Amino acid sequence: MKSNVAINIKFARKLINKKSAMIPKVSIIMGSTSDLPVMEGAAKILNDLKIPFEMNALSAHRTPEKVEVFARSAYDRGIRVIIAGAGMAAHLPGVIAAMTPVPVIGVPIKSSLDGLDALLAIVQMPPGIPVATVAINGAGNAAILAAQILSIADSSLFQRLVVFKEELKDKVVKANQDLSEVTYEFKVNP
Repeated sequence: MKSNVAINIKFARKLINKKSAMIPKVSIIMGSTSDLPVMEGAAKILNDLKIPFEMNALSAHRTPEKVEVFARSAYDRGIRVIIAGAGMAAHLPGVIAAMTPVPVIGVPIKSSLDGLDALLAIVQMPPGIPVATVAINGAGNAAILAAQILSIADSSLFQRLVVFKEELKDKVVKANQDLSEVTYEFKVNP
């Protein structure tokens, strides 16, 4: 009979091997680590949905060669959706989309002009180079959209998304119930 220590070591090795064997399906790219507080919204949702992902900082302006290598190799590395966040001139999502057929979701980052400059730079792509674009600082929605794209070929992920959306509904129902208990002299909600 094996000791508990031997069984636990064997189990730990399996967990380590499983994690190291994960191949990212989504790549979260940001122009600078200053974008991380926004882009973490995508990472948290992908993590909650159990979708393997990678995160990198690459600049369309400061490291264009690395962006090209990244974009051209994405599909062969297992990446099926790219979430690219950028502020100001916001060229990163479009540059990546120009170099790969992998779907790119752009996240405009609010850094100047309330993020409108980034929004317009990402959404106004030329014909043939689409970038799906979410709201300013909308990295969470980018992750949900990436999950929905992936779920077309993954019924298990589809079911996790169904549960995720039901939980969103439950939060709103609960919030409305909590509001019904808020009292004011002239509040007339039934």
